[in-house]
Amino acid sequence: MWVLLVLVVIVGLWIVSAYNGLVSLKNQTANAFKQIDVQLKRRHDLIPNLVNAVKGAMDFERSTLEAVIQARNQAVKVNASGPEGIKQISQAENALSGALSRLLVTVERYPDLKATGNVGQLQEELTSTENRIAFARQLYNDTATQYNTKQQQFPTTLVAGLAHAERTDLWEIEDQAERAVPQVDLSRR
Repeated sequence: MWVLLVLVVIVGLWIVSAYNGLVSLKNQTANAFKQIDVQLKRRHDLIPNLVNAVKGAMDFERSTLEAVIQARNQAVKVNASGPEGIKQISQAENALSGALSRLLVTVERYPDLKATGNVGQLQEELTSTENRIAFARQLYNDTATQYNTKQQQFPTTLVAGLAHAERTDLWEIEDQAERAVPQVDLSRR
């Protein structure tokens, strides 16, 4: 009788522990996603300032500026939230990253523009923000991977339904151009 009671208590404690572990990982994943969201908001706020700072000097590069503005507006419009909307947000933000890269490459071609204090400062802030976004994405993917793994492991998988644990998508690069290996040529021609 006592053995059965002890066994029931142990199983009950394990179920509670597994449930709480899954809920904790689910919340950590949501928090990691929100950290990406905070950095994306910062990026979205910086972009109009950068565009306005370079607009006058780059009238003939209008298409580059318009591409950045359009990509930013699309990224801000994405109304998906939480880890379940990761694919939509990821696509919009990857398009914005590409447009920003083109803008920054264009700005590099204008030493006079680069030399102005506010353009340089905005570039530095944007670069810092891009690094923060990369770290936040990495944290999200690490946390989501841990959460997904825990759900699939036996015997925790038996409790996953009770905890309403669902697989979380990872943040991934979908643009093949971003996956391409950069070509470096240091030869003198």
